[in-house]
Amino acid sequence: MISTQGARARFSAVKEQAGRTPRKFDPPRDESGRRLKVSEFFGMNTFDQRLMREKLPKDVFAKLLTTIETGGRLDPGIAGTVAHAFKEWAISRGVTHFTHWFQPQTGATAEKHEAFLAFDEQRSPVEKFSGQQLIQGEPDASSFPSGGMRTTFEARGYTAWDPSSPVFIMETASCKTLCIPSVFLSHHGHALDEKTGFLRSVEVLSEKLCALLELSGTRGARRVVPMLGVEQEYFLIDRAFHMLRPDLIMTGRSLLGGQPPKGQQLEDHYFGSIAARVQSFMSEMEHELFKLGVPAKARHNEVAPSQYECAPIYGEANISIDHNQVMMEVIRKTAIRHNFAALMHEKPFAGVNGSGKHCNWSLAITASGQDLDGENLLDPGTTPGENLRFLLVLAGVLKGVHKHAGLLRAGVASAGNDHRLGANEAPPAILSVFLGDMLSKILDEIEKGAASGQNPEAAVIKLGVSRLPEVMRDNTDRNRTSPFAFTGNKFEFRAVGSSASPAFPVMLLNAAVADGVEEVAALVKKHLAAGKSVPEAAIETVRAVSTGTRPVRFEGNNYSEEWVQEAGRRGLPNLRKTPEALAQMTVPSSVEMLTRLGIFSELEVHSRYHVRLERYIKNMMIEVDTMKSMLDTMVLPAACSYHATLAWGAASAKTAGMNSPAVHVADRVSALAAALQVARTKLDAAARKAEAAGDEAAKARLYSLDVATAMTEARTASDELESVVADDLWPLPKYREMLFLI
Repeated sequence: MISTQGARARFSAVKEQAGRTPRKFDPPRDESGRRLKVSEFFGMNTFDQRLMREKLPKDVFAKLLTTIETGGRLDPGIAGTVAHAFKEWAISRGVTHFTHWFQPQTGATAEKHEAFLAFDEQRSPVEKFSGQQLIQGEPDASSFPSGGMRTTFEARGYTAWDPSSPVFIMETASCKTLCIPSVFLSHHGHALDEKTGFLRSVEVLSEKLCALLELSGTRGARRVVPMLGVEQEYFLIDRAFHMLRPDLIMTGRSLLGGQPPKGQQLEDHYFGSIAARVQSFMSEMEHELFKLGVPAKARHNEVAPSQYECAPIYGEANISIDHNQVMMEVIRKTAIRHNFAALMHEKPFAGVNGSGKHCNWSLAITASGQDLDGENLLDPGTTPGENLRFLLVLAGVLKGVHKHAGLLRAGVASAGNDHRLGANEAPPAILSVFLGDMLSKILDEIEKGAASGQNPEAAVIKLGVSRLPEVMRDNTDRNRTSPFAFTGNKFEFRAVGSSASPAFPVMLLNAAVADGVEEVAALVKKHLAAGKSVPEAAIETVRAVSTGTRPVRFEGNNYSEEWVQEAGRRGLPNLRKTPEALAQMTVPSSVEMLTRLGIFSELEVHSRYHVRLERYIKNMMIEVDTMKSMLDTMVLPAACSYHATLAWGAASAKTAGMNSPAVHVADRVSALAAALQVARTKLDAAARKAEAAGDEAAKARLYSLDVATAMTEARTASDELESVVADDLWPLPKYREMLFLI
């Protein structure tokens, strides 16, 4: 008889989970022991502008603030003073090490810790931190993905401080580290990270928008930045179950597992009462985020069982992206303290909703010669002129998304997101824009020429544009099926996956819109040169862009098969799998746009394609090897053990002259085990064929088609066995345990 130790471990995990109680934690308190209000300790681990003003000399603070607000270069002369202030503050908080915290092309963050410890001329120990150490670090770059931009023997890499994002102290147990947000460059100056390209996209988008604003009559805007709010979805399961699932440990998703009788069909989890253990976790997680200056605002149960969301107040995109990376790290670390495992995978449990990272994106003026600071360019104004400006910016967005829909799809492509996109829980792989009935009606009227032949100001009023603030807020619904939906004063980019860094997809969005805005500005200039007034030029430009981008606008159900067919007729790309989506990065129009705008060199564009393609292949290889191991060492042995028990029972019954149902069950188990073995063999053959492919693109294509299909067939056979094999022999924690035992 085969050992049932795996099943015993599973039941032990259930018993262990049953004994869990909510973990208590000590929130921040003052010297008298009074529990502090959030407003009293928010940002205590962040060297924000308030501390800068307090700790830095006035002239140094003024220069640093100018750098932060305008995106200009840092004056090297102030680096030493700033570094000293950072060090003194950090040491006073118990910090011993600093690190340049950066975002390589791995989807995670990276850090190399260095002690403040140094020795003076008398060899006495002292704490030192120079301006040069602040501005630049030098981690080994040879082990980070570069997509061919450097060879192994060219190992040198540089981190450079990004002053636009505040430094912060990360606490882990008794260790405190000063984290310096940074970019990461190769010895030859190539961008090796996610942040450099993003910062470049912010600057070029600002340049194009400021030029358009000037043409439209808005004077004095010197800088426009994207604003971002990143909603983070995740799953929590008990760590005892997680440790017994090789697939969750190695791949982040359950490669095997039958559906429980109850999933999410009763729709009773979304916004439901939060379990005590989970609420305790959320409370501690939010306190950690508050100390780091991350403005976590909303928490709630998501649609799937054991799925949750944390949503912050949105702010400048660069800082919001750093905050999201911090948030994911804090969620994972805090979950461990509460005996949970946090799963960020886009689809950790097949059959129930997966997790996304909805990116709420808008555009705001942050530096101006007039009283324009803080104005949201996607927020309809109160005058016809302001609303013509709004429509011009909207036209730039439509132009960019329509022209570069394939590239935007590439930005959200990953092995994990392939399981989520188009699964009746997330947007499909077709990029379209939802504007809402009222705004669509206004554009339709402009297209029809309703503004032609009359005074432009009067035409704007006739179109209802003068009342845009009211109609937008009252009439714009939230189309949950749309990948890019206008929600009153911002767009919600819903296609980004939960495990991804938002830097890359939002960078591509910035770039696409910058390109669209540039074309819109060129049309406005053309009409102005022809002698038309600014309002007339604006109306004519919006009419042309609205007509040309009509194919990308869709107000209906993006999940429907009718939309898939209609999108095909409109010429919109439907890129279902990651390899075909990633290929959009290297088409001539994508390369031309990214290089012309100065966001990437051609080498940097192609490197990102290769890094992501290689990552996809490796993820698929890990999944295949993990699945084969689980089938060979866990599932098939359990089936054989149960079949042996049934066969023995059937033989005993036959000897006693009895008719036993064990015979029928044994036959079914035998047939399912045989089918699983056939599927296992097909999976092995498909994986070998993919590995033998001549190049990465062909290999990825085979993994996305033949190998993925073989994995699905193997899973189907295994899940059927799970429904038949005796519960006390099955070694893997089941969905009903992982998703419902909190």
